[in-house]
Amino acid sequence: MIDILRNRRSVRKFTDNKIETEKINILQEALLLSPTSRNIDPCEFIMVRDKITLEKLSKLKPHGAAFIKECDTAFVICGDTAKSDVCVTDCSIASIILQLEAESIGLKSCWAQVNKRFHNEEMYAEQYVRELLHIPENFTVVSVIAVGYPAETRPPKTSDSLKKEKIHNERF
Repeated sequence: MIDILRNRRSVRKFTDNKIETEKINILQEALLLSPTSRNIDPCEFIMVRDKITLEKLSKLKPHGAAFIKECDTAFVICGDTAKSDVCVTDCSIASIILQLEAESIGLKSCWAQVNKRFHNEEMYAEQYVRELLHIPENFTVVSVIAVGYPAETRPPKTSDSLKKEKIHNERF
């Protein structure tokens, strides 16, 4: 696991290579195996592979989502607010589980934050994605995770680069 964590880096440039069905199935299983508070399971996932829809998703906010149009597959991570008051946390866990699983099977990914971000001056990114993908009002859209084969490489994180002062013993 530590090697996966060291090697997982956000990648924003992807090749045109398609993700194999077996790998898509593994990614879907990873999402469904993600833990949730009290096992309430409020998360729902929309898998997007259509290039026109990926292009539209890449415009969900002014900055930090353009890479979505480059990926083979994007997963929109949503939480049912009627089921759980901590669904954003549960969806965040599912998002990182997806990213770690992608890394473990030779894929790369990048997280686009949706929750509490603006699409433009008049609309939240969440509303834009909700309308685009017909997501019910009781769901919050937490993230879009772009997944694919990398067209760029980034070096792994090293132990020396870690901010070890962020670990506190016994008290802050």
